[in-house]
Amino acid sequence: MVPPRSGQAAEGLIVILHGWGANAQDVLGLANFINLPDFQMVFPNAPFVHPHAPGGRMWYDFTPEFNFQSTPGFYDRPDLTTSRQLLTHLLNSLPEQTGISFSRTVLGGFSQGGAMTLDVGLNFPLAGLMVLSGYLHAPLRPKATSFPPVLMVHGRQDMVVPLAAARQARESLNALGVDLRYQEFDMGHEIQPLVLEQMRNFIKELFSRSK
Repeated sequence: MVPPRSGQAAEGLIVILHGWGANAQDVLGLANFINLPDFQMVFPNAPFVHPHAPGGRMWYDFTPEFNFQSTPGFYDRPDLTTSRQLLTHLLNSLPEQTGISFSRTVLGGFSQGGAMTLDVGLNFPLAGLMVLSGYLHAPLRPKATSFPPVLMVHGRQDMVVPLAAARQARESLNALGVDLRYQEFDMGHEIQPLVLEQMRNFIKELFSRSK
């Protein structure tokens, strides 16, 4: 956990999930660049060791035929099920650990972490969700009937997660009636400063509502 840089009591909590082959340290640097000094931040590691990237982790492995097009049979994969359970347990434990309620917690993730954000986060009464270069690994099965606002940001030149996958996720979220802010930018599979600005503005908007 990263405490607020301001030294004051935390205004809220931000949880960021890394992508496939990365780890918590890779996204830890976002704590400074997001520039929200009054927020506590958490950067969990995925449970599985990446088979090819030294020090890398993953929430689940990709099958050879995986195409980011929301495959129904993918939902019940054992490694995805394990990560879903662990992430659910982590989120449930955070209010007691931090003293910060779900209503003041934002969950976000990059790439595979963005897919996990949608999979798990839509079932929690969170302040908001952020999906950066993300996708749906399987059709959504939300247990809730109301959902947090969602920010989705994707690069038009993303050569890893196709833009079509982001647009498919957008349509699925719209069909659920999610309050969605969807943005496309001329960038690749990355988190550019303009993405950080979108994240910062989204979080500020969420928390301005509750004041």
